[in-house]
Amino acid sequence: MTSTVPALGTRTAEGSALQAVLLDMDGTLVDTEGFWWDVEVEVFAALGHTLDDSWRHVVVGGPMTRSAGFLIEATGAAITLAELAVLLNDGFEERIGRALPLMPGAARLLAELHEHAIPTALVSASHRRIIDRVLTVLGPHHFDLSVAGDEVSRTKPFPDPYLMAAARLGADPSRCAVVEDTATGVAAAEAAGCRVVAVPSVAPITPAAGRTVVPSLEAVDLAFLRGLMTEMR
Repeated sequence: MTSTVPALGTRTAEGSALQAVLLDMDGTLVDTEGFWWDVEVEVFAALGHTLDDSWRHVVVGGPMTRSAGFLIEATGAAITLAELAVLLNDGFEERIGRALPLMPGAARLLAELHEHAIPTALVSASHRRIIDRVLTVLGPHHFDLSVAGDEVSRTKPFPDPYLMAAARLGADPSRCAVVEDTATGVAAAEAAGCRVVAVPSVAPITPAAGRTVVPSLEAVDLAFLRGLMTEMR
C-alpha cells in the first residue's frame, strides 16, 4: 500500500525532532514469528525432512530467499527456492486466515501515531501478498505506506527497505524511529542510520549505541519515541 504523504511539517508535531516511525511487522506488530517456523516445519515434513529446532534462530527475521535457501541447503530437500517460496507463502497465508494475534501494545501504539498524524510506514521482509493480508487486520489507515521484501533488490539486513521508506515519507533516516524484533531487522535499521527500538521476540538483542531494548510494545508510546530523538541533541 502506498499513499501521497502531506508535507512533513504538517504531519509532525511542532518542536518534535521525530519525523517518522517505521515499523516491522512479523513479531513486532503481529505475533507471527512462530507461524513462519511452524509452516516451515510442516512444509519440510511433507518433503520428508525434519528441521532442527536450533535452525529457528538462523532463519528468524530474515528475507525468504535467505531463510528458505538455508533450509534447502541444510536439509538437502529436492525443491527449488521459487517452489519453496510458494509453499511457505501459501501455508502462512492459510494460517493467518485462521488467526492473527496482535502483539501486546500494538493496537494502542498504532492508534496513538494515527491520532497525532505521525508519518508511519510498515517495513517488512515478508512478500507483498502477505503484507496486504496483514494490513486488513492492522488497519491500512494506520500507515502512509508499506515496503515489502519482494519490492526491494536487497531486503533486511541491508538498509534498503528503511532508506526507501524514509525517502518516500520525505524524512531524514536519522530522525526516524524504527521498531524491530530481530537482530536482522535491527541491523537493517541501524545501517540506514535510524534510531532503533528493539522488542526481542525469538532471540535476545543487546542494547547498544543508538539502540534501546524494551520488553514489549507496552513500553513504547509517542513520548518515548520522541525522547529517542531528544537524546541526539
